[in-house]
Amino acid sequence: MLKPQTAWTASLPLFLLRRCSRSAPNPFPPGGRRLPCLPVCKRRMSTQAQPRFAPLPTEQSESQTDAGVAGYQFRLVSYNILAQVYVKSAFFPHSPSACLKWKSRSKAVLTELKSFDADLMCIQELDEYDTFYKKNMESSGYSSIYIQRSGDKRDGCGIFYKPKSAELVQKEGIHYNDLVEKYVPSDHVNSASPNNSSPEEDTNSKQHNNKRGDPNDPRVRLKRDCVGLLAAFKLSDPCDHILIVSNTHIYWDPEWIDVKLAQAKYLLSRVSQFEQLISNKFNCKPSVIIAGDFNSTPGDKVYNYLVSANLESTGEAPIKLRSLYAANGGEPEFTNYTPGFTGTLDYIFLSDGSSIKPTSLLRLPRGDSKEVQGGLPNFQHPSDHLPIGADFLVVSS
Repeated sequence: MLKPQTAWTASLPLFLLRRCSRSAPNPFPPGGRRLPCLPVCKRRMSTQAQPRFAPLPTEQSESQTDAGVAGYQFRLVSYNILAQVYVKSAFFPHSPSACLKWKSRSKAVLTELKSFDADLMCIQELDEYDTFYKKNMESSGYSSIYIQRSGDKRDGCGIFYKPKSAELVQKEGIHYNDLVEKYVPSDHVNSASPNNSSPEEDTNSKQHNNKRGDPNDPRVRLKRDCVGLLAAFKLSDPCDHILIVSNTHIYWDPEWIDVKLAQAKYLLSRVSQFEQLISNKFNCKPSVIIAGDFNSTPGDKVYNYLVSANLESTGEAPIKLRSLYAANGGEPEFTNYTPGFTGTLDYIFLSDGSSIKPTSLLRLPRGDSKEVQGGLPNFQHPSDHLPIGADFLVVSS
């Protein structure tokens, strides 16, 4: 979740908001926009509408037709569900209080997760894993793996999967704090500017930043407690195709692009190593899906690196990626929708030359839709992010 550096500004009158924006650096990434705070009537959380997976146009070639008859199909969804630990009225003054309470939010999130009927789900900002989500998803036929953020952070990343659809054969955790030990002076990690606000994800950020140490020290700067997961699954198709799924949550602060880019490079390095491990162990060419909240907008440095990393020297075998939505009509208008920031931050990337093809996409509401007016969370959407996803067909192995 992209946290506003001054969340209270979202509730100010417009003329004061403009005055504040002239004297403070813009905390939001390029490509986003502000929304007016619209009043939302107070009522109970409603049942979410069924997710809309819209079929994609298909090439009517003989090979694809044959593959479609015999191929295995699966559904994958990625969703930042908004950790309850970050749910404060100061962050979301536009949201009715009923939408922010754990009792109602937890039920709404759980209902939405189950409504996807996905075979694999990549979840970010997952807290209350052991106390709530794990057991409730198990009762619906899901197994799961989870990695909690480093330090005293209470949320993390999880992958829920249906064992009848996908067998977990290998897993690894990604701790981006490992970059601290790997840092060498030649790495391009910038120093913090004197007026740069802290990257901490809470309102008392300056105090917490001082506890971490000097943000001008690259080793302090790289220690952001972000995590990710790598998992290899054997799909339940006749060919037992191996699918690698990576779920991650990149650091949020738009002012610290150097840290976010370092994390993106480390992610692709780890994915490349994991892909080689799985290829050797199972004597196969696995397909790769990388999903998550990248806290980066289309066209920025992190996004451009992820879709063109083969052009840069990383010291590893290149992983050529394409964005699922960009390759099939364009990125969503937004995946994060609040009065403070509206833009696309969440993506699903596919490896080029993989043996899986998308057949449908989870469609997102437009900005003029009543279900998002006033900003999220609201009665229709329990998170400030929207889920993304697709149905896939295994066309060869």
